[in-house]
Amino acid sequence: IEYSFGVPRRVKTVVVSSQHDDGVELAHLQADIMEHVVHHVIPAGLLNSDTTYRINPSGRFVIGGPKGDSGLSGRKNIVDAYGSSGRHGGGSYSGKDPTKVDRSCSYAARYVTKNIVAAGLADRAEIELAYAIGVAHPVSVSLETFGTQNVDYEVIDGLIKKHFDLRPAAIVRHLDLRRPIYRATATYGHFGREDIDAPWERTDKADLLRREAGLPQAEGARR
Repeated sequence: IEYSFGVPRRVKTVVVSSQHDDGVELAHLQADIMEHVVHHVIPAGLLNSDTTYRINPSGRFVIGGPKGDSGLSGRKNIVDAYGSSGRHGGGSYSGKDPTKVDRSCSYAARYVTKNIVAAGLADRAEIELAYAIGVAHPVSVSLETFGTQNVDYEVIDGLIKKHFDLRPAAIVRHLDLRRPIYRATATYGHFGREDIDAPWERTDKADLLRREAGLPQAEGARR
């Protein structure tokens, strides 16, 4: 959803993944969801010819529930993340390997925003990433700097697109997440830790972002 001063202006992308019986044709399912869900729920004024629809984008979705996605569901999402100081999408980290976007893309969000702040592009930053099953690139990247940005939003947005590959496989590769580093995150949270191997805490892109944004060299790295 695209917002202007906190008010919804346009729905950019609609993502629906619905489990179905084995004999249901995908085209029929997509048409039914458009008619009975999308157009029933979303006000027509927020949809236009540029709206993208991703309805069961990975195709057939017959096997689901515990058979399709077993493992721990997570029971401490907020304490794992930022407490009450940051918004949370609801996906848990613990119990999931890094191929799950709940885990890897939450780490990527931390990595992006920490580098934005360390570069001085903003004093505070929060990023929302949204994904659709079967689609590599995020269907939505929404940045909030709470009025603390030191350069135009368009500049920050362009630098994110240029220097951060937010496809799940690319995140796993860049942050080297296929390693046994997660036991230490079982307690005391996943973020702001200097006592564990947490590659999402690196600020290795800060100097590059600062330079390309045209900001003066910082005297000391920001946290």
